[in-house]
Amino acid sequence: MGKEELLQIVGGINITGTLLSNVYKLGVLILDAGRSLGSAIRRIVGGSMCPI
Repeated sequence: MGKEELLQIVGGINITGTLLSNVYKLGVLILDAGRSLGSAIRRIVGGSMCPI
């Protein structure tokens, strides 16, 4: 490749605010799901489930 061709190469990753926000939201979603699952397991094992 020549110098002119090398100068025309575009690539890489851009870390934007939107990307960071979505990664944060994903982390919060995973933590909330884990808490809910843990609470459900604790209620089932402890026998404190409300009859439906």
